[in-house]
Amino acid sequence: MSSASISNEKKAINTILFSIVGNGFLAIIKGLAGFFGNSYALIADAIESTTDVFSSILVLLGLKYANKPADENHPYGHGKIEPLVTFLLVGFLVVSATVIAHESIQNIQRPHELPEKWTLIILLLIIIWKEISFRIVIRNSEETKISSLKADAWHHRSDAITSIAAFVGISIALFLGEGYETADDWAALFASAFILYNSYLIFRPALGEIMDEHFYDDLVEDIRRISLTVDGIIDTEKCFIRKVGMIYHVDLHAKVDGNISVTEGHNLAHHLKDTLRNKIPQLGHVLIHIEPH
Repeated sequence: MSSASISNEKKAINTILFSIVGNGFLAIIKGLAGFFGNSYALIADAIESTTDVFSSILVLLGLKYANKPADENHPYGHGKIEPLVTFLLVGFLVVSATVIAHESIQNIQRPHELPEKWTLIILLLIIIWKEISFRIVIRNSEETKISSLKADAWHHRSDAITSIAAFVGISIALFLGEGYETADDWAALFASAFILYNSYLIFRPALGEIMDEHFYDDLVEDIRRISLTVDGIIDTEKCFIRKVGMIYHVDLHAKVDGNISVTEGHNLAHHLKDTLRNKIPQLGHVLIHIEPH
């Protein structure tokens, strides 16, 4: 594994541990505040944070497995576990959204007390913290190119949105008073719908990754540009990229002088491969097919 990959792995692990500790702490705060503050929206928030803890643990386990070295049965490594973990995370989100929606509908149909005013202060602090958490995790996901880490980041953003919905719902209930107690529950119901929508946004790119869908135009452009700096490479044709974990495997067709020997073409292919891997550390297997110009 390259030094860049090791650095990315450490960054990803530290980011996930940050999420686990933060979500665990918030789940306790939200649960207690929701129970003593008469707010189901806060309790719904606590449910989501609890599922986030378990989903972050899944991300951590998946990342550890994804970075196992290639072996005889897995010549391209174990990185495909990462989008599979993302599917599990989406499952957690869908389950939590369903539970929240069900309980919200039940609460809307029965009378209950108004939420306590101090719950708004708790929610405001939670919103600020979750948005900070989202920005930290999404930045690290972009740097490491890990889709499950991106899913984990969006857990933070969806948590912030549900907290905003709870804040609005509680504010309406407190401002309008008796008869509007269910505003808090309607807020939780809205939050569940947003979580479901967000689940799709997380699921779609993970599905594309496991199906080897092409998302890598910028990387293709870099590969073509670097290839033309290698003496003897006249042009490039097909360039296929497959993402496996944090590594990108490449199939590249390169044009060379059609009059050179097979040995010279072979040496050129190896030189091009070494150059690409040196310039772009996240590349894994690079297969060069030589085409006569």
